[in-house]
Amino acid sequence: MARRKISNTLALAVLGLLREQPMHPYEMASTLRERHKDGSFKINSGSLYDTVEALVRHGWIEPVETAREGRRPERTVYATTELGQSEFVDWIDELLRTPVAEYPKFMAAVSYLGALGPDRAAEALAERAGHLVERIEETGAVLADTVGSGKVPRLFMIEVECALHAWEAELAWTRRTIDEIRDGSLFWPTFERTAEGWTWSAPADRKGTAG
Repeated sequence: MARRKISNTLALAVLGLLREQPMHPYEMASTLRERHKDGSFKINSGSLYDTVEALVRHGWIEPVETAREGRRPERTVYATTELGQSEFVDWIDELLRTPVAEYPKFMAAVSYLGALGPDRAAEALAERAGHLVERIEETGAVLADTVGSGKVPRLFMIEVECALHAWEAELAWTRRTIDEIRDGSLFWPTFERTAEGWTWSAPADRKGTAG
């Protein structure tokens, strides 16, 4: 599979908006925030303008007019090209079909959960669970206000729904792991430094048992 000239997913958001109508970058950013897409894409003026410039450079979008509103600076309005439309559709198709290796920071931290010790690990996970509950409640309210009220078609917010399910699954795993740490069912080895280096040992009641 050939490497794409542009891989920044913010470019997907720009191309998606320009499929609807030509826009200038300020309008793009405002529209994405109004639609709560800032949870799916990292939106700031610098990254957005850099993305727009890259899309122009590769011929995926093009300037179509320069507009001025009142005393505001002139703003360049962009539209997609035929190449941009084709690349957009192919890119979406590829991302949906083929899982790619991703390296979330949470997974990196979980891989070394044992370094905290059981009490601190349970405390850290409990705090994370609290943040997840808040995020799930806030996102649920957004979906209720948009999709649930009929203001926005469900398809327009489908990635928010997907994120909500992922957070709910993570919350369930986090709570289960906290319970296992606190009731002792999650085996927690004891680490000791020896002349040969660090070694771990099982609690006395586990020695001589398998699994």
